Amino acid sequence: GDIVLLAKPVTLTEGDRVTLTTDVPVATDGTSKPEKLLYAVSVPPVHGQIEHINYPGVPISRYSQLDGVAQKVPSVHDNSHEAGKEAFR
Repeated sequence: GDIVLLAKPVTLTEGDRVTLTTDVPVATDGTSKPEKLLYAVSVPPVHGQIEHINYPGVPISRYSQLDGVAQKVPSVHDNSHEAGKEAFR
């Protein structure tokens, strides 16, 4: 089936972190088990990283929607002064 992904922009400045929840982003695939959906970070942030709260300081390249529901996945800015608008995929 089709997969739908909705995302909202977030703004991070030096040293900030934002927790990725099911509001940013959220996906559905038409099944009754959205908690089994996995996100892959194919293009990480240039000025920071995506982490799991159980492993602070360690970048991750994938996480589950259940981790997002539990608010366990922050995007962390690396304190670089060069950051402007940035995205990850």
